[in-house]
Amino acid sequence: MSRNRTKKPDSELTPQERTARRNGKVALICAAAFFGMIGAAYAAVPLYKLFCQATGFDGTVRKAQAAPTTILARKVTIRFDANIRELPWQFQTLQASQDIRIGDTGLAFFKVTNPTDKPQTGRALYNVVPESAGPYFQKLECFCFSSQTIQPHQTVEFPVVYFVDPKFADDPETKGKNEITLSYTFFPAVDDGKAGPAGAAGKTKKADVAAATTPRIVEPLGGAPSRGL
Repeated sequence: MSRNRTKKPDSELTPQERTARRNGKVALICAAAFFGMIGAAYAAVPLYKLFCQATGFDGTVRKAQAAPTTILARKVTIRFDANIRELPWQFQTLQASQDIRIGDTGLAFFKVTNPTDKPQTGRALYNVVPESAGPYFQKLECFCFSSQTIQPHQTVEFPVVYFVDPKFADDPETKGKNEITLSYTFFPAVDDGKAGPAGAAGKTKKADVAAATTPRIVEPLGGAPSRGL
């Protein structure tokens, strides 16, 4: 038969036993703090990203569900910037800038070419300058919300549908600003299986729906362009 072991009160412990018990408690607290910090570190990135997308903090562009119903007479100049990090792609804008009325919907195109002999998957990150414009520059359609796979020797044009919220004109930090720069940077990304190769045949139903809402112009290098939604 096993005996029930009861925990001795501190008053009955020897000095050595009290020290050992105190050290054990400290070790447990340190271990809990260590694993808690690791979990917080892993959670910090997605939580920070969600916070930025929801608030426009740090120049992060927000995704909107619908365009504004109010369009102002005042115009702002939207400049476009394209960058590549650790990918063998060629990435450029198809327009240097656009003048658009505040509240009106704009359409811009970015072009990506994969000159290699292998499919490459990337994901675009984005921000706007000045950072104070982040809460007001919003997108209705963008290629940056999922990984993009470009086939060998293929060129793809991606649209961005955007607008500047009319509140931009009333904010003391932005009311006097007349230019906004939208910047994209493509980084390598692991294909999560949700986005099929751009322009490839045999897409799933889910990919077909995505293609219908995100027009793409696919052009193999050296060949005639194949256009479609």
